[in-house]
Amino acid sequence: MSMKKSVRKAVIAGNWKMNKNRKEAKALIDELKPLVADAKCDVVICVPYTNLETALSLTENTNIKVGAENCHWAESGAFTGEISAPMLSEMGVEYVIIGHSERRQYFGETDITVNKRVRAALNAGLKVILCVGELLEQREQGITEEIVSMQTKIDLAGVNAEELKNIIIAYEPVWAIGTGKTATSDQADEVNGYIRSVVAKLYGEAAAEALTIQYGGSMNAKNADELLTKVHVDGGLIGGASLKAPDFAAIVSAASK
Repeated sequence: MSMKKSVRKAVIAGNWKMNKNRKEAKALIDELKPLVADAKCDVVICVPYTNLETALSLTENTNIKVGAENCHWAESGAFTGEISAPMLSEMGVEYVIIGHSERRQYFGETDITVNKRVRAALNAGLKVILCVGELLEQREQGITEEIVSMQTKIDLAGVNAEELKNIIIAYEPVWAIGTGKTATSDQADEVNGYIRSVVAKLYGEAAAEALTIQYGGSMNAKNADELLTKVHVDGGLIGGASLKAPDFAAIVSAASK
């Protein structure tokens, strides 16, 4: 079995994290454009705020979509240093990553604040890449299902079935992010399938089948092929490998098969 492209979109999204100045961003995007021009999956690059203008102008009339790496839950106000969802959508940004484990780990993000940000992003017309995933000790305690189920339920609270069409869920086992450890393709498929079953309970079978669920966590040019053969792995949220055009393009081509 492989990705069910007949019912749901394959999406490869690059999460650049806190990397690349504008000049470097331009060089990377210019290198990437011809490499992914024929992609048979959706291609998204999520760049630092300072690169959004650059990315938007360079990807105009291409198949590459642009995303931000976070947004605030308020529309505007006294939140020094934060960026609101309407600010992003006004620029023409289409996607936003919410709930990445690095936000949860270093910046006090909780499922409650993730849910508020998801709500704000949807209200502003953005598409959300929602990250869920367990810590190493949680996997070792055998509570992966409970953790991921709880995250999914709280993060999607108040989101209706129509709005769910603008959400991608990315399963990112925290123990596999930037550690070089990758979940096996079977582990990724199992948890993605579990997330799908939680969504089915909340929204029904058809909505769950239509939902794109990515795997994130050290997906790279070497392991993408195998991960993407799995029925519940509908693409990837790519960290380090998204900073090298040939590597990112190799993953896109694996998802285009």
